[in-house]
Amino acid sequence: MSMTKQELQVVVFGLGEERFALPVTEVREILDHRPAFRMPDAPAWLVGITDVRGTSVPMIDLRVRLGMATGETTLATRVLVVEAPVAGAAPLVLGLVVDRVLDVSRFGADAVEPSPDLGGRWRSGYVEAILRRDDGFVALLDLPRIFASDDADLLGGAPATGALAA
Repeated sequence: MSMTKQELQVVVFGLGEERFALPVTEVREILDHRPAFRMPDAPAWLVGITDVRGTSVPMIDLRVRLGMATGETTLATRVLVVEAPVAGAAPLVLGLVVDRVLDVSRFGADAVEPSPDLGGRWRSGYVEAILRRDDGFVALLDLPRIFASDDADLLGGAPATGALAA
């Protein structure tokens, strides 16, 4: 997604104390948390599969996928049903488990900053931009990068080219 001089509309959600966002164009719907069918030998971030309107959808613990500690399921826990673009393939439909959905917000171009390059082990590549608002910052996530790795083939996507650095 290119950052143009137009407004950016996003769904803002919380993981722990941090706030993240995804473009509304990538979010199909927001559901209450539901149990998932656990898959044998699945990675820790893959909660399992769930039924969404007659379609089997992989449920992802977004906290674990982003390298955070898993959270406790509460009444505020939601599942964001998203379409993650995949290069050269149909979009992945995923259910992202988040701690809470906060709001849908619009950010003007003046409130969108490039992701800072902190170096080291922090995966700033998962953050497309930093959104600035009166009460602090929101990290705009880059879904294709989060799921463009060697384990994306577990979800039915095309395997990434090149190996991940260990």
